[in-house]
Amino acid sequence: MEIALIQTSLQWENPEANRIHFQKCFDSLKGSEDLIVLPEMFTTGFTMRPEKIPSQEAGLTLEWMRECASRHNAALAGSLVFKEGTQYFNRLIFMFPDGTYEYYDKRHTFTLAGEDKVYNRGTERKTVRYGDFTFCMQICYDLRFPVWSRNTDDYDVLLYVANWPDTRIAAWDTLLRARAIENMSYVLGVNRIGDDPNGLAYNGHSGVYDPLGNRLAFSENDEILTVRLEKGVLTDARESLKFLQDRDTFNLEL
Repeated sequence: MEIALIQTSLQWENPEANRIHFQKCFDSLKGSEDLIVLPEMFTTGFTMRPEKIPSQEAGLTLEWMRECASRHNAALAGSLVFKEGTQYFNRLIFMFPDGTYEYYDKRHTFTLAGEDKVYNRGTERKTVRYGDFTFCMQICYDLRFPVWSRNTDDYDVLLYVANWPDTRIAAWDTLLRARAIENMSYVLGVNRIGDDPNGLAYNGHSGVYDPLGNRLAFSENDEILTVRLEKGVLTDARESLKFLQDRDTFNLEL
């Protein structure tokens, strides 16, 4: 499976401008990609003012993702501000080329920024089957909590979208690799670059890791990373190193 990771800056609280920008990114792709991954809150940046985003914008972005997925014959994944009733969610959308989609609501809302005060946290872990791979969907701060991502159901790829600032980027790099090693899975981590009005700077470090923790792709620049995941590599690693057979069993209390 060929995957494109779009690491770029974001226009603050401006969904239309961000959709236009990402459309240009899509048009620069080769056309052979099976999955295109965007950062966390890719239409707004990591805003704690969801009320400033018109509620219809989520629907507009969903329709835009549907059209782009169909046009490029590729799945799209990225999170956005989503309102249901009076509640807001940081929702990761996985849009299939046929226009159907699955979603995951961020479980670990980032208390340091007050995300827990304005966004409802998710209550369900979500895996998605696409092609030959099963993806476990996670968002940013989820990366710090290994129990939530523990590979108890034999997923193939752990996918993180993020707005992770440069001051804590060493943790991002370290934990992405750790999640790959401990779960014997591929890990994809897509971060943004640039600055936001809260005084935070982002330096990317989007990366892809194989089941043994080897880095397959990495960047600090405004660019699109492409990588090919091989199911055979994953199968061979798990058959030769049967570490997952010794994993602990447990039940999560939500």
